[in-house]
Amino acid sequence: MEQFFQVGIVTSTHGVKGEVKVFPTTDDSRRFKRLKEVILDTGKERITLEIEGVKFFKQFVILKFKGIDTLNDVGKYRKASLFVPRENAVRLSRDEYFIADLCGLTVQNEDGQTIGVLREVMETGANDVYIIDLNDGRELLLPAIKQCVLAVDVEAGFIQVHILEGLLD
Repeated sequence: MEQFFQVGIVTSTHGVKGEVKVFPTTDDSRRFKRLKEVILDTGKERITLEIEGVKFFKQFVILKFKGIDTLNDVGKYRKASLFVPRENAVRLSRDEYFIADLCGLTVQNEDGQTIGVLREVMETGANDVYIIDLNDGRELLLPAIKQCVLAVDVEAGFIQVHILEGLLD
């Protein structure tokens, strides 16, 4: 299981007082209001930064980090990823899962036979779509809806699915 979840990517600086513009990679950008710190990954190092201020601008989040007060201090963090440890992640409702926990799970049909592995989750407007690498080499795009996803057991490492007629054609 992933120990850290990406919550955003620094896209640019914002103003001259050390703020950054962040593209959120979480489904709820308001969660930044509740965060006290994030882990900034530059690709070479990971730095824990305390959040001093949060604002919202269009689809972006504007963050101010404690101790970083100038444009020069923060400019080097452009394109860096922001992470939170699993214990600081949002609480999930029943039947909600982190995408990072689903990828790699074995996919079983209704009879319990393994048919493949969940490779990726595609987020669409209506519902997520599970991209499954089938054992026979094909790829299955399965809508993540109650009619198709019968059971998810992250601890046991499997997803049980019902494949609607026509999805394998």
